[in-house]
Amino acid sequence: MKPVLEHIKLGEKRSILAYKYSGEDFDAPWHFHPQHELTFITKSTGTKFIGDYVGSYQPGELVLLRSYLPHCWKNLQEQNEMPESIVIQWNKGIYNRVPELEALFNMLRAASRGILFSKDTVKALKPKIEALLHLEGQALYLNLLELLLALAACDFTYLSNASFEDDIPTEYGSRMSKIHDFIEANYQRKIFLKELAELVSMSEYSFSRFFSKMMGRPFFTFLNEYRINIASRMLIDTDWSVAQIGYACGYESLTFFHKQFKKVKHVTPKKYRSKHKA
Repeated sequence: MKPVLEHIKLGEKRSILAYKYSGEDFDAPWHFHPQHELTFITKSTGTKFIGDYVGSYQPGELVLLRSYLPHCWKNLQEQNEMPESIVIQWNKGIYNRVPELEALFNMLRAASRGILFSKDTVKALKPKIEALLHLEGQALYLNLLELLLALAACDFTYLSNASFEDDIPTEYGSRMSKIHDFIEANYQRKIFLKELAELVSMSEYSFSRFFSKMMGRPFFTFLNEYRINIASRMLIDTDWSVAQIGYACGYESLTFFHKQFKKVKHVTPKKYRSKHKA
């Protein structure tokens, strides 16, 4: 089974692509590509999947991905504004390995796990990111290099526990895309392992091994993290009661929802809402 490979239209006369995405959904499947990518979220909230990482995202986030790192963003459907992001993708090897660029290449090596930059970094460099949308040719080439060198001097947080450097296993393909789409459509209800196994034509045992290998944890641990991240956004973005949110995210017991939320977020749902709404 082949990986889900995204073909980025660069061509012989172009090595960098900078564009603004705006639409009803961030609808790209879980995918990878040979280019490096810098993604700046300008509008919408939802869940991001970077390698074996799953977590919420919000406007103002800036993430750097090394080539071949599987990823996707899934926005919450219950939003008034359309998702929007600035995306910069560039071919490997356009900047030579020289001593003066050592910090840049160290950062790209770290980005094989996906890295998230601090809010202060994003605030300071936002004008440089937006400026790339209006540049072409050598101006785009030089300004991207200037931006990357500035980012290389900034603090960041790793996202994925596993790193991905050019050696994507064949399992990364339509299987994982189907699994992500299924979770997105069905997290509100009880999900059975048998359903997922049948979806990707595997036995339950084989599916469990496959998923744990790819995502670094059992399926139901991953599903719980997914649900809690959805719940955390609902606590901030809606006036629903904690009980309503717990049931809407697929938890049949309010007590169990409280327990799992505190396990993932280290605070109760009520305290989480109070902290973030404040």
